[in-house]
Amino acid sequence: MKITSIFPFLKWTRQITRKTLKADLIAGFTGAIIVLPQGVAFASIAGLPPQYGLYTAMVTPIIAALFGSSRHLVSGPTTAISLVIFSAASHHVQPGTDEFIALVLTMTFLAGVYQLAFGLARLGSLVNFVSHTVVIGFTAGAAVLIVTSQMKHVLGLSIGKGESFLHTWTYIFQQVNLVQISVITVAAATLITAILVKRFNRQLPNLLIALIVGSLVALFFTGNSDAIKMVGAIPATLPPLSSPEFSLKIIKSVASESLAIALLGLIEAVSISRSIATKSNQRIDSNQEFIGQGLSNIFGSFFSSYAGSGSFTRSGINHASGAKTQMSAIFAALFLILIVLLIAPLTQHLPVAAMGGVILIVAYKLIDFHHIKQIFRFSRSESSILVTTFLATLFLELEFAIYLGVILSLMFFLSRTSTPDICTLSVDEDEKTGKRTFVNILTKPIKQCPQLKVIRIDMSIYFGSINHILDRLTEITDNERIYNILIVASGINFIDLTGAEALVIENKRLEQLGGGLYFVGLHSSIYEFAAKSCFVQKVGPGHFFDSKTLAIRSIYKILDRDVCATCQSLLYKECQE
Repeated sequence: MKITSIFPFLKWTRQITRKTLKADLIAGFTGAIIVLPQGVAFASIAGLPPQYGLYTAMVTPIIAALFGSSRHLVSGPTTAISLVIFSAASHHVQPGTDEFIALVLTMTFLAGVYQLAFGLARLGSLVNFVSHTVVIGFTAGAAVLIVTSQMKHVLGLSIGKGESFLHTWTYIFQQVNLVQISVITVAAATLITAILVKRFNRQLPNLLIALIVGSLVALFFTGNSDAIKMVGAIPATLPPLSSPEFSLKIIKSVASESLAIALLGLIEAVSISRSIATKSNQRIDSNQEFIGQGLSNIFGSFFSSYAGSGSFTRSGINHASGAKTQMSAIFAALFLILIVLLIAPLTQHLPVAAMGGVILIVAYKLIDFHHIKQIFRFSRSESSILVTTFLATLFLELEFAIYLGVILSLMFFLSRTSTPDICTLSVDEDEKTGKRTFVNILTKPIKQCPQLKVIRIDMSIYFGSINHILDRLTEITDNERIYNILIVASGINFIDLTGAEALVIENKRLEQLGGGLYFVGLHSSIYEFAAKSCFVQKVGPGHFFDSKTLAIRSIYKILDRDVCATCQSLLYKECQE
């Protein structure tokens, strides 16, 4: 095993130059400014003290950058995972307590272990089977839940933590007369400032500026309103050492929720890194990303960091800022440490209402309106998956909504692969060149042989698709009375034992009817499997051909000559001879 497989950062550190360092420094400083308000906001969503969001933004991106594969992915606290963390941990202990923090760190450690195990087992391709529609539906639902959770902060109402979606909104409508004008003014000022700054100058840190404006507006109400609460001072320290709980009882109680956090984190990280890689012409190693995310969460759990993943906002800005290597993410974390050490005490003047206004902006950005419109417009099946995942996120436990989304994706994938395309082919002769080729009869109305059916199967022949294939073969024999069937196998990419055994039985049935099942163009790897599994031996070596010409020539010899004598098609050269 190469040492770069264990320490992947040894590959890209060789590419560092003075020019790349300068670009990465600029991108890193930009990222640090952006993550400062986000880290505090995300920690609030997770039900943790604000410094834990900043600790996560300091530790997680460094480890993920060193052991991941994407040059531009920036890991750290994210909105969706913060919400899942709060939802999962609050079922077991009271939010805001030391026990709650300890449980979150344990869940972070377990999520990292799951992710690392998936990466070492080379399961990175599994992300391909989770439909992007599921992610869109879940994040949209998470956005609505985040907005719901912040309404008490932007309206000045007293609503208990962890209340359900319906209960929260019912209470809001019942107590609308108790809304605090001073609180909603601070939140509105923050919200409007963030929108205006973003509209007029996208380069400025709009969230940070909005928080400053919100704090200044809160000063206007100082002494006139006790409703405006402050976030409180953040300790100006490096991430302190911490230790997850390794009690077997606790691990068992949160194992399922930790798996959901791990899956969501992997889906986010790989999806974001691939999305940005299409712009930067980079190849992403999903297994290496799994390992990077796993190690970052395991390591982070011992340094007061909760579960993180790739951030689309910070990763996109990192790429747009001209980052060249993973050093940009490391610089962002180092700059953040410096900023926190200098200005952390100033957060005691930061109103909770202003933070709520910023979180509303973050939640709104989670909703992918463009793709949602496309899904509803072009795909009924995808629309049903989107709606189901969205509603499950709102009304069921969040970890169950993640599992449901993954299951829906797998069902959607299996439903497609279980019904492979099976088209009928026949010979067509070009009038100008005289060249004879097999074409799909649906594209051109041409004659067919009454004794030999030529079909092409695309995709895999496995336990999920074999019934559909057998139904088509039975339909040919029962309705068309054709018992010699040639399968063009160039589009078949996999055959499992269940599929092979079923085809052996089908060949025997056709032989009893006076025909047989034949194959042409099997890929070498599939033919090798067919030979090892005795599929070739059981069907008969004479049923497998390398070319259609050889196949037609061999099968023609066993056709009924009486039928050939009266045939008007005369498709093949053998017929004409």
